[in-house]
Amino acid sequence: MDIELPEVIDAYFKADKMADAQAISECFTHDAVVVDEGNTYIGRAAIRQWMANASTKYTYTVEPFSRSEEGERIIITSHLVGNFPGSPVDLRYCFVLKGNQIANLEIVL
Repeated sequence: MDIELPEVIDAYFKADKMADAQAISECFTHDAVVVDEGNTYIGRAAIRQWMANASTKYTYTVEPFSRSEEGERIIITSHLVGNFPGSPVDLRYCFVLKGNQIANLEIVL
């Protein structure tokens, strides 16, 4: 199912598909916050390192299939399949945008 994504969120998922940590970090504001697996990453350098570590640790595919909104949060539910514990799983990516960049991302079950 194709869903319409804001440009920067689409860029995030495309960069994730390519395991391009630098391109992913450029989707975020300089002081952005990412929360994933109980860890918090603040700023582009930390976000770039988070994604670089994830792409070397696991091989996976991610397919967004649902979009909803709660206040200022854009929630994209995606199906992940890979060599990580619990695969496959549907995760909720809760984005907050600031202008045309991501200011906050929380990834939850």
